[in-house]
Amino acid sequence: MNNVLPSFSYAEMTTRNRGFVNEAEQARLRDACVFIPGVGGMGGAAFMALVRAGIGRFVIADLDVFEVSNLNRQLFARADTMGTLKAEAAARLALEINPELHIEVMGREWTERLPDILPRADVAINGTDDAAAGAEFYRQCRAHGRTLIDAYASPLPSVTVVRPHDPRLEERLGYPTVGVPWQAITRDMGVECLMKEIEYVLVHSSSHKYVDLDVAGQVAAGKRSRFSFATMVTMAGTLMAEEAIRQILGRSGGTDCRGYFFNPHAQRVERPLLPPLAFAKRVLVRRFMAKLLA
Repeated sequence: MNNVLPSFSYAEMTTRNRGFVNEAEQARLRDACVFIPGVGGMGGAAFMALVRAGIGRFVIADLDVFEVSNLNRQLFARADTMGTLKAEAAARLALEINPELHIEVMGREWTERLPDILPRADVAINGTDDAAAGAEFYRQCRAHGRTLIDAYASPLPSVTVVRPHDPRLEERLGYPTVGVPWQAITRDMGVECLMKEIEYVLVHSSSHKYVDLDVAGQVAAGKRSRFSFATMVTMAGTLMAEEAIRQILGRSGGTDCRGYFFNPHAQRVERPLLPPLAFAKRVLVRRFMAKLLA
């Protein structure tokens, strides 16, 4: 799996990185390990960007296979990967970019193996959309002192950087999963978590302006799958990859656990509202969501 092509040169592959990173920083990227459970949409875009940036080691996980509906946005979804496990297909294609990569591939067992994975990872990126697995991921990152990079379920690209001392997403948004063992988190709890996340997105961004609200109502009511678009997913994944590189290199700046939304339509960054404004808008959003679900 790690056979090196005679014509490949890591130095040549990363030569155009110089100017953004220096030689010592590139060496740090090569030695770094990133853990990404979920390599379909945003997780897959982050994985692709980090592979091309020269990260040398990965642990990736996914329990799904590629389907035709993934072709609209997931970078490792291709005609020749349909029906194959996402993590295995992504690893194979990543090795075609950099044959010297060290990639450990996992499936459903990744949640049980977090105490083994996280001590070996420099940073973690959340590409999953499962409430139970996500809660355990956040909790284990805190326990092992690892920074977790995530994004909201939002029509606008977003990114958050949750450091070990930061509140977990379930705590910050008031999920019903707080204090519940992850194996006991039910599907109904997961739906409630999604509703609270959608509420947060609507309060703190202008996302509602850029989607079909009838379709959004069907998603919220569980009548259809979430909608995604290639440019939005790829931009979010790239933002996540950029924050991962910042963490690995110890660079200052970047975002925090609340994150931000990037609005390419209006060419602006949208940050969380101040509490008084958020309180007032939340009242309107809750009325709007109740009407939408009705």
